Amino acid sequence: MLCWVPSHVGIVGNEQADKAAKSAVAPMDMTIPVVDLKKHVKMLLYSKWEEQWDLETNNKLHAVKPFVRHWPSLTSRKADTLLTRLRIGHTRFTRLHLLFGEEPPMGSLSYVRPPYTSRMHKL
Repeated sequence: MLCWVPSHVGIVGNEQADKAAKSAVAPMDMTIPVVDLKKHVKMLLYSKWEEQWDLETNNKLHAVKPFVRHWPSLTSRKADTLLTRLRIGHTRFTRLHLLFGEEPPMGSLSYVRPPYTSRMHKL
């Protein structure tokens, strides 16, 4: 016949060790603050967007803006519009012949972009 004899019952150090061991396996309440969760989701979405943008190399805008980051806006709308037009190559001079129904500056057969276009300037 076998009989269990609790040999460590009532010993303070052992009771504390048993309590600590039981608390290690108990489920913990680990709540993540909503602010941290939103920040993490935003970072993941931004990362996915940037990966997708890097694959879109044949996009016209990708040549002008090869990154996803926002361009800083200027204080006046007029200056901001001017800078944006310079970035994308839509200035009054590059499209002036279209407004007046004239031939492109380099002739209709060889016209790709006028030599004075500002699209490739680093602004």
